[in-house]
Amino acid sequence: MIKTRLLSSLDKVLPAMKPEDFVPLSRISVLRGEQLSFQLAFKASEDMPHRTWYKASLSGDLVSFASLRLVAFVPSQMPVFPYPDSSDDDYISKEPGLFPDLLRPLNNGGTVPVTTLEPRTLWVTVKIPADAEAGEKTISVTLESEEEKVTETLSVKIIPAVLPEQKMHVTEWFHTDSLAEYYKVPVFSEEYWRITENFARTAVENGINTLLTPVFTPPLDTAIGHERLTVQLVGVKKVGDDYLFDFEKLDRWIDMCDRVGVKMFEISHLFSQWGAAHAPKVMGEVDGKLVRLFGWESDASEGEYPRFLRLFLKEFLAHMKARGDDKRCIFHISDEPQTAQLPQYAASRAVVADILEDYTIMDALSNIEFWKQGVVKTPVPSNDHIEPFLAEDIPERWTYYCCGQCKGVSNRLFAMPGARTRFIGFQFYRYNIVGFLQWGYNFYRSQGALDVVNPYLDSTGDYFVPSGDAYSVYPGDDGKALESMRIVEFFEGLQDERALRFAESLVGREKVIEEIEALAGKIVFSKCVCDSAKLLAVREKVNDLIAKAL
Repeated sequence: MIKTRLLSSLDKVLPAMKPEDFVPLSRISVLRGEQLSFQLAFKASEDMPHRTWYKASLSGDLVSFASLRLVAFVPSQMPVFPYPDSSDDDYISKEPGLFPDLLRPLNNGGTVPVTTLEPRTLWVTVKIPADAEAGEKTISVTLESEEEKVTETLSVKIIPAVLPEQKMHVTEWFHTDSLAEYYKVPVFSEEYWRITENFARTAVENGINTLLTPVFTPPLDTAIGHERLTVQLVGVKKVGDDYLFDFEKLDRWIDMCDRVGVKMFEISHLFSQWGAAHAPKVMGEVDGKLVRLFGWESDASEGEYPRFLRLFLKEFLAHMKARGDDKRCIFHISDEPQTAQLPQYAASRAVVADILEDYTIMDALSNIEFWKQGVVKTPVPSNDHIEPFLAEDIPERWTYYCCGQCKGVSNRLFAMPGARTRFIGFQFYRYNIVGFLQWGYNFYRSQGALDVVNPYLDSTGDYFVPSGDAYSVYPGDDGKALESMRIVEFFEGLQDERALRFAESLVGREKVIEEIEALAGKIVFSKCVCDSAKLLAVREKVNDLIAKAL
């Protein structure tokens, strides 16, 4: 007899664990239009063969809206940085090993191997329609072999209210060079465009509604003196002292984004990372040959690049205005400038400040002086440096996390509990965060983008970052993105934020905060709810507020 247990989407079952180690999930409530995920954990009993094939299937009231995948283990050589005081106690494990993460399609005709060696889990996704019938419904998961049949059933209460549309801006940086390199396709080939659209669609399905748009090859995570594969969308031709611009590929990109539901275009950084001292790589045609016009050798705020950039931005904005898309653009100067680089950052910003006066310029940074000196009007502080920014009257509050945010705060690392990843949605709501940024939707490279890595084998980028930081989707064999547990758990946090906003519209903000903090404690960025059952209880309270107010 196999052992089975229904679990929430937030539980991570390591190879040494058992299904019975976890609190069983028997009932949950959702709003119309919400995506529900949960798991069936299973393991063979000790008296069974080491492996038996079981057919997996779904049934019940919600079966027509549901799908099944298998949670696959992925190796982690470095779950956390190996430094004293670089992490906290709220990790599942800090030892290298196998972690559940990849959500992959079922193989072998929908069968799964049930083994005595380790537990596995099936991942169930139920996309509740916006017009779903309200009330108590069921969804059942069955594992069946020639010898036995085991079924576990989840009761789902559908509340007669539709989850509101996402208003937050969410971006995880989209690296199309990684797609070209992994799939070995030429940039801007038809296959490149097909794969890029597939990955963009999966991003949008997970709440990523703002897409990094490489008008020039993004100057991100590039070792000094090196360059990344050219993915520049804007054609440039230099004729004498003049520059001509071609927006054909950019138009195709925007049309693709419109098809998949992208709301905003995050224009690639106008200057180099970590200080804005240099130009990004800009390729252009000179006398019939494609050459690099600007790069590491180009001064950011003096010489020819500033003149070129101003010419480009004026024509770019004119083109986007003609399309009716200019107000969908968000601009960057430089990523993560440090305090000592503030003068250079200010000088580079001054090059374009007048042209972009009516547009959002935002950058990831952690020093409040950039805001106080008026150099950045929309700062994006990391969630472990956000407190001084919360004390300021900043009209649009953003935050981000990356590899450095490992103590106390929410993040999406392999080794973090799923509840910790999802809890950020409550923090977004509590502090009126309007935007979130993360640097790696699909970065399949080592540090400095020097080498290509296989994300199925190396989740750290050659010990660059803890597992989970560099990417949230995997490259599937058919050119489609395969989701991770972590991207779904983060999306559930975005759904929580939407539900909280809806509850506020019904009962008031003060009441919502009072009720959720009665269960979760005072909500701050430096502390997370890391227990699955507790987080689900907080969300159930939100749903209860909504249901009673209808």
